[in-house]
Amino acid sequence: MRANIRPSIGLALSGGAARGLAHIGVLRALEENQIPIDFVAGSSAGAIVGGAYAAGMSVDEIEAMARRLRWRHVGRMTISRLGFQTNKRLETFVRDRLPKKRFEELSIPFAVLATDLITGDAVVMKDKGDVAFAIRASCTIPGLYVPVSDDQGRHLVDGGLVAVIPSTIARGLGADIVIAVDVNSAGATFFGASLRSIFGVLLQSMLLIQKSVSHHQLSSSDFVISPQVGHIRWDQLRRCEQLIAAGYEAGAQCAPAIQALIEKKSLELSLESLEVAKIS
Repeated sequence: MRANIRPSIGLALSGGAARGLAHIGVLRALEENQIPIDFVAGSSAGAIVGGAYAAGMSVDEIEAMARRLRWRHVGRMTISRLGFQTNKRLETFVRDRLPKKRFEELSIPFAVLATDLITGDAVVMKDKGDVAFAIRASCTIPGLYVPVSDDQGRHLVDGGLVAVIPSTIARGLGADIVIAVDVNSAGATFFGASLRSIFGVLLQSMLLIQKSVSHHQLSSSDFVISPQVGHIRWDQLRRCEQLIAAGYEAGAQCAPAIQALIEKKSLELSLESLEVAKIS
């Protein structure tokens, strides 16, 4: 009897600003439960964590990077009619820390999602090019940050506008099983805190848009991990430890069900292989 064929596993990491730090805890839980990751797709904040992981950084290294990250490392004020700030600093912050800088060099196939501001089309960056630039483009919140221009002259902004959870992108990379991590599922349970600043208003507005477009992506996933971080605002980077802990808890709770799903899919693939062998 042939050994079971292991299905390939793709991870789709959602956007969510500071809440995206919960992805780090999920990664730690998956690693501890020996759940392999063959492909990664990231949108907005998920692109930062996903890119670091795909570049070969350990979970400990990613967590150390996240603990140092502050909004001053992301953007600075600029004189522009297209946004209050430029997020060029984020590109520099990421590039200085990634052990592998280009898509061609990555340890795990990785895709980053951005949005063409003019056409509204999804722009998927993968296979070749500068990873830090792609991450920056995916994290460019429209209105707050000046749109990023690529070598094709496109004006790129936050990938969450078209798919806050890039499940179909992960599937397109070749994954048999797609695990989505949705850090926005709990909504906002803090009272009125999201509307205390322009940044909060923009993020809350984007969340409402993203909720309406996320249903297809969720339905395209085989499993969804939902860290319970609704009590934490999207701008609270300093709550890194709590966000990572929430991600770890959600990932650990879901691990047995994911392992069962992998075993089921492995059996299905093995049976399909046997059928093909019989026919041939």
